[in-house]
Amino acid sequence: MGSKKKVHAFVRIKPTDDFAHEMIKYGDDNKTIDIHLNKDTRRGVVNNQQTDWSFRLDGVLHDASQDLVYETVAKDVVSQALDGYNGTIMCYGQTGAGKTYTMTGATENYKQRGILPRALQQVFRMIEERPTHAITVRVSYLEIYNESLFDLLSTLPYVGPSATPMTIVENPQGIFIKGLSVHLTSQEEDAFSLLFEGETNRIIAAHTLNKNSSRSHCIFTIYVEAHSRTLSDEKYITSKINLVDLAGSERVGKSGSEGRVLKEATYINKSLSFLEQAIIALGDQKRDHIPFRQCKLTHALKDSLGGNCNMVLVTNIYGEAAQLEETLSSLRFASRMKLVTTEPAVNEKYDAERMVKNLEKELALLKRELAVHNSLTNRPMVTYDPMDEVQIAEINSQVRRYLEGTLEEIDIINLRQIQEVFNQFRVVLSQQEQEVESALRRKYTLIDKNDFATIAAVQKAGLMDADGHLVGEADGQSFAFGIIPFSTKTGKKAKAKKTFKELSSSLRKEGAISPLSAKDLDVVSTSKTQLVPSAKEGDGKDMLSRDRETSSIEPPASSSPKEESRPPSKST
Repeated sequence: MGSKKKVHAFVRIKPTDDFAHEMIKYGDDNKTIDIHLNKDTRRGVVNNQQTDWSFRLDGVLHDASQDLVYETVAKDVVSQALDGYNGTIMCYGQTGAGKTYTMTGATENYKQRGILPRALQQVFRMIEERPTHAITVRVSYLEIYNESLFDLLSTLPYVGPSATPMTIVENPQGIFIKGLSVHLTSQEEDAFSLLFEGETNRIIAAHTLNKNSSRSHCIFTIYVEAHSRTLSDEKYITSKINLVDLAGSERVGKSGSEGRVLKEATYINKSLSFLEQAIIALGDQKRDHIPFRQCKLTHALKDSLGGNCNMVLVTNIYGEAAQLEETLSSLRFASRMKLVTTEPAVNEKYDAERMVKNLEKELALLKRELAVHNSLTNRPMVTYDPMDEVQIAEINSQVRRYLEGTLEEIDIINLRQIQEVFNQFRVVLSQQEQEVESALRRKYTLIDKNDFATIAAVQKAGLMDADGHLVGEADGQSFAFGIIPFSTKTGKKAKAKKTFKELSSSLRKEGAISPLSAKDLDVVSTSKTQLVPSAKEGDGKDMLSRDRETSSIEPPASSSPKEESRPPSKST
C-alpha cells in the first residue's frame, strides 16, 4: 500500500463579463478564494447573518485555458495510471457552470478539447514511449439517468441491446457494471470514435441557464493493462481512469423547471445530496459506515471515493453575483472533498497461464537437480514420480510385516515414500479395527440401551440385573464371569450340596454314571477350581473363580478328613 494523501480539489471560474469583483476574490497564490455577501437589510437591526467565507483549495483556475486546466488537473493522474494506479477526475458544479466543457470540451475547435480527449491522447502517446511493455486499452461509457443505468455505446452495430437491466456488482477486485459493454481500442482514432458515439447518445435538454444542459451523470472509463515484454514474470499491472461528468445542481424554485425537466432535476439533486453525504462520512475519521448504496451514483463510484486511487475534483462555479448562493454551495462541497483521504496503490495481478509455464520450468529444473544429486550419492534408481499400484502394495506389505515383527525397519527412500508409509499405517489400522468389530459382532449380541423391551426380556431371563450389568460381572464393564468370595457362598452351600446329591442318586439309579467316592469328587472339584488372591491387599480372604462347567455345581462334603496345607515349621 502507498501512503495516504488528500483528494485534490480545484475551482474553475466560468468567464463572464459581469464578474462580481467585490464579492468574489482570490489570493495571490491562486489557492484561496474569499466570498463576501452583503447583509440583507430586510432582516432589521439585529442581523447575525454570516457575510464572509474563505476557502483554501489546491488551485483556483480563473480565465484558464483548456491546456492549462489539463496540465494542472489531469496529467499526473493519467501518467500514474500507466504505472498501475487507479485515477478519478470529477467535475461538479451548478448547471451551466462549465462542467461538460471542462470534461469534454467544444467540438468546434481542436484547441478547446477537454480533459477526456486529452487523456486518451496522452495514454496512447505514453504507450508508444514504452516499447518494453504490451499495453492494451479498453473503454466504456456509462450514463445514470433518473436512477437508471444506460450504456451509451450500446448503439454500435456489433453491440446488441442488453436483455436484462444493468446492475452494479461488487467483488474483491472492486466495482463493475454488469451488462456494460467494454470495447478494445488499439489506436487513438478508435477511442475518439467511441467517445463521439457516446456523446451523441447523452440526454440533454434546454434549461434557463444552459440550452444544452446535461440531464444525467456520465462516467467514461479507460481500462489499462500492461504486460512486460522483456521479463518472463507472470506479474502484470492493471488500472482504470474514471472521468466523471456530473449533472448540474440547481434550485428548482429559482430555475422555474417544470414537467420532465423538473423530474430530472429532482433525481439529480437527490443523487448529488447522497454524494455529499458520502463525502462528509468519508471525511469523518470516526465514521465506520459509509452510505455508498443510497443511490446508483455513489455505488458506482465506491472504489473511486476514498479508495486506492488518485482523485481530483474540479468545482465549476459562476462569477456572477446572481449565482452567489449556488457558488457557496459548490465551494462547501469542494472543501469537504479535501478532507477525504485516499491510499493509492499499484494494482498487481498474475497471469495464470504464464505462471503455470514458469512453474513447469522450475519443476523440470528441480527434477534434474535431484537426479544429479542421486547419481552423486549412488542412488540412481530413486524416482520421484507418483507411485503406482504395485509400489503401494509393496509398502502395504512392508507395513504389515513391520507390525507383525518380521521386518525390523522400513527403508526411507524419499518424501513421497514416507507419506505413503504413513498412509498405509492408517489403512492397516482401519482394517484391523473393522476385523475386531466384525469378530465381536459374530460372537456377541449388542443391545441398544434405549431398547427397553429387549432389556426387560433379558432381565426377566436372569441374564442381566436391574442395574444393567450381566450376571456374574464384578464391575459391569467386562464379559468375564467375575470373582466370587467364599463368604458369599455360605448361604447357598447346603442347597448346592442337596442338588448334587439328588442329581448323583438319580444318575446312579439310572446307571448313567459310576459311583464316585468323596475323594474323587474332591479331586474333580479341585481340578475345576482355582484359588485367586483377593483384590484387597492384606484382607486375608481368597476369591474363587469358576469356569462355566462347574459354576453352578459344588461337590458334597467328604467324609474323609481333608488335608490342610500348612506352612513348614521353622527349624530350630
